[in-house]
Amino acid sequence: MPNNRTFTMIKPDAFEDGNTGAILAAIEKAGFKLVSAKLTKLTKKQAGDFYAAHAQRPFYEDLCKYMSSGPILAAILEKQNAVEEFRNLIGATDPKNAAEGTIRKRFAKSIEANAIHGSDSDSAALTEGNFFFSSLEQF
Repeated sequence: MPNNRTFTMIKPDAFEDGNTGAILAAIEKAGFKLVSAKLTKLTKKQAGDFYAAHAQRPFYEDLCKYMSSGPILAAILEKQNAVEEFRNLIGATDPKNAAEGTIRKRFAKSIEANAIHGSDSDSAALTEGNFFFSSLEQF
Protein backbone atom coordinates (compact mmCIF):
# COMPACT_ATOMS: atom_id res chain seq x y z
CA MET A 1 0.00 0.00 0.00
CA PRO A 2 1.51 3.38 -0.98
CA ASN A 3 2.30 5.91 1.69
CA ASN A 4 0.31 9.13 1.64
CA ARG A 5 3.32 11.30 2.49
CA THR A 6 6.41 12.27 0.58
CA PHE A 7 9.43 14.48 1.03
CA THR A 8 10.49 17.41 -1.12
CA MET A 9 13.20 20.02 -1.08
CA ILE A 10 13.20 23.27 -3.02
CA LYS A 11 16.83 23.59 -4.06
CA PRO A 12 19.20 26.59 -3.82
CA ASP A 13 18.76 27.67 -7.46
CA ALA A 14 14.98 27.92 -7.21
CA PHE A 15 15.17 29.65 -3.84
CA GLU A 16 17.75 32.16 -5.12
CA ASP A 17 15.65 32.87 -8.22
CA GLY A 18 12.60 33.70 -6.08
CA ASN A 19 10.56 30.72 -7.27
CA THR A 20 9.74 29.21 -3.87
CA GLY A 21 6.27 30.77 -3.67
CA ALA A 22 5.32 29.77 -7.21
CA ILE A 23 6.56 26.22 -6.63
CA LEU A 24 4.62 25.90 -3.37
CA ALA A 25 1.52 27.27 -5.14
CA ALA A 26 1.88 24.62 -7.87
CA ILE A 27 2.23 21.92 -5.21
CA GLU A 28 -0.89 23.07 -3.38
CA LYS A 29 -2.84 23.49 -6.64
CA ALA A 30 -2.03 19.84 -7.42
CA GLY A 31 -3.81 18.83 -4.21
CA PHE A 32 -0.88 18.29 -1.87
CA LYS A 33 -1.22 19.33 1.75
CA LEU A 34 1.87 20.90 3.35
CA VAL A 35 2.37 18.95 6.59
CA SER A 36 5.68 20.46 7.69
CA ALA A 37 8.29 22.80 6.23
CA LYS A 38 11.71 24.01 7.24
CA LEU A 39 13.86 26.72 5.70
CA THR A 40 17.51 25.89 6.28
CA LYS A 41 20.97 25.91 4.75
CA LEU A 42 22.84 22.62 4.55
CA THR A 43 26.49 22.39 5.44
CA LYS A 44 28.62 20.47 2.96
CA LYS A 45 28.73 17.59 5.46
CA GLN A 46 24.93 17.55 5.83
CA ALA A 47 24.55 17.57 2.04
CA GLY A 48 27.03 14.69 1.88
CA ASP A 49 25.10 12.75 4.51
CA PHE A 50 21.79 13.36 2.71
CA TYR A 51 23.20 12.21 -0.65
CA ALA A 52 25.40 9.44 0.79
CA ALA A 53 23.89 6.91 -1.65
CA HIS A 54 25.67 8.82 -4.44
CA ALA A 55 29.07 9.00 -2.72
CA GLN A 56 30.81 6.85 -5.34
CA ARG A 57 29.33 8.70 -8.31
CA PRO A 58 31.41 11.25 -10.23
CA PHE A 59 28.96 14.12 -9.57
CA TYR A 60 28.84 13.64 -5.77
CA GLU A 61 31.29 16.41 -4.77
CA ASP A 62 29.67 18.95 -7.10
CA LEU A 63 26.24 17.95 -5.82
CA CYS A 64 27.29 18.49 -2.19
CA LYS A 65 28.84 21.84 -3.04
CA TYR A 66 25.70 22.94 -4.92
CA MET A 67 23.27 21.77 -2.23
CA SER A 68 25.22 23.67 0.44
CA SER A 69 25.49 26.84 -1.67
CA GLY A 70 22.31 28.51 -0.41
CA PRO A 71 19.03 28.08 1.45
CA ILE A 72 16.70 25.16 0.79
CA LEU A 73 13.12 24.56 1.83
CA ALA A 74 12.54 21.01 3.05
CA ALA A 75 8.94 19.86 3.31
CA ILE A 76 6.67 16.93 4.03
CA LEU A 77 3.66 16.69 1.73
CA GLU A 78 0.51 14.64 1.99
CA LYS A 79 -1.79 13.29 -0.71
CA GLN A 80 -3.13 9.90 -1.77
CA ASN A 81 -0.29 7.98 -3.52
CA ALA A 82 2.01 10.89 -2.67
CA VAL A 83 5.35 9.70 -4.06
CA GLU A 84 4.08 8.77 -7.52
CA GLU A 85 1.81 11.81 -7.77
CA PHE A 86 4.62 14.15 -6.74
CA ARG A 87 7.14 12.61 -9.14
CA ASN A 88 4.62 13.25 -11.93
CA LEU A 89 4.19 16.85 -10.79
CA ILE A 90 7.90 17.68 -10.69
CA GLY A 91 8.86 15.99 -13.97
CA ALA A 92 12.05 14.38 -15.21
CA THR A 93 15.37 15.17 -13.51
CA ASP A 94 16.63 16.72 -16.74
CA PRO A 95 14.30 19.64 -17.47
CA LYS A 96 14.86 19.14 -21.22
CA ASN A 97 13.03 15.82 -20.82
CA ALA A 98 10.38 17.07 -18.39
CA ALA A 99 6.77 17.28 -19.56
CA GLU A 100 5.23 20.68 -20.20
CA GLY A 101 3.73 22.21 -17.09
CA THR A 102 5.85 20.25 -14.62
CA ILE A 103 7.78 22.09 -11.96
CA ARG A 104 11.17 21.24 -13.47
CA LYS A 105 10.06 22.26 -16.97
CA ARG A 106 8.93 25.62 -15.57
CA PHE A 107 11.68 26.39 -13.04
CA ALA A 108 14.80 24.23 -13.54
CA LYS A 109 17.91 25.65 -15.18
CA SER A 110 19.70 22.37 -15.91
CA ILE A 111 19.97 18.74 -14.87
CA GLU A 112 22.23 19.90 -12.01
CA ALA A 113 20.18 22.97 -10.98
CA ASN A 114 16.79 21.30 -11.33
CA ALA A 115 14.83 23.37 -8.79
CA ILE A 116 13.32 20.62 -6.66
CA HIS A 117 13.92 17.21 -5.12
CA GLY A 118 11.24 14.57 -4.77
CA SER A 119 11.59 11.20 -3.08
CA ASP A 120 11.58 8.29 -5.51
CA SER A 121 9.99 5.69 -3.23
CA ASP A 122 8.00 5.40 -0.02
CA SER A 123 11.07 4.17 1.86
CA ALA A 124 13.19 7.06 0.53
CA ALA A 125 10.45 9.51 1.52
CA LEU A 126 10.53 8.17 5.07
CA THR A 127 14.33 8.28 5.30
CA GLU A 128 14.64 11.72 3.69
CA GLY A 129 11.78 13.18 5.72
CA ASN A 130 13.31 11.91 8.93
CA PHE A 131 16.65 13.48 7.94
CA PHE A 132 15.07 16.92 8.32
CA PHE A 133 12.12 16.25 10.59
CA SER A 134 13.25 13.78 13.25
CA SER A 135 10.25 14.61 15.44
CA LEU A 136 7.77 13.30 12.82
CA GLU A 137 7.16 9.98 14.51
CA GLN A 138 4.16 9.24 12.33
CA PHE A 139 5.71 10.04 8.95
